[in-house]
Amino acid sequence: METSAAMSHPRWQSPRLARLGRRVLEQMGWTIENPFPSVSRSVVIVAPHSSNWDFIVGLSTAWAVDLKPTFVGKHTLFRWPLGYLMRKLGGIPVNREKTAGFVEKTSGLVADSDRIALVITPEGTRKAVERWRTGFYHIARTADVPIVPAYLDWGKRRVGFGAPFIPTGDVESDVETLQAFYSAFQGRRH
Repeated sequence: METSAAMSHPRWQSPRLARLGRRVLEQMGWTIENPFPSVSRSVVIVAPHSSNWDFIVGLSTAWAVDLKPTFVGKHTLFRWPLGYLMRKLGGIPVNREKTAGFVEKTSGLVADSDRIALVITPEGTRKAVERWRTGFYHIARTADVPIVPAYLDWGKRRVGFGAPFIPTGDVESDVETLQAFYSAFQGRRH
């Protein structure tokens, strides 16, 4: 059985970053509703993803709750001049045109980590989509970790985390359940 310290999520351990994150959210009019759950390894899905501002709100939230995420981002964000900063913040580039092997490689990274919160936007884009991409699901299932739903509600300017979700293996049903969780939240563009 894991001790509470072992169950803890990956942390920045920086009071300055926590204060900065809270200050940025406060200045933007956002509130944090639910804390990050006590899990040492997880795939965190963030939705709805509708704006470039989601990154600022999400990063500020991570700092405020002392969560040191590893996140997946479009490969073009990792070019000069942002590339160094994106990697330093925990970013992993993905070229959506060449995704062969990405799920296997990334699930291996999660499985081999003692503490990791891998953040992915299931829509895979800022545009409205009918169907989510399911890479996040397969990564969580293969690495045997829970999925933590994180939400950005632009309608009420609130951000928070849902309870950890254990994938059952029924992709369609599980994704429907996760999407239903997000039905109460509004993206920036609706």
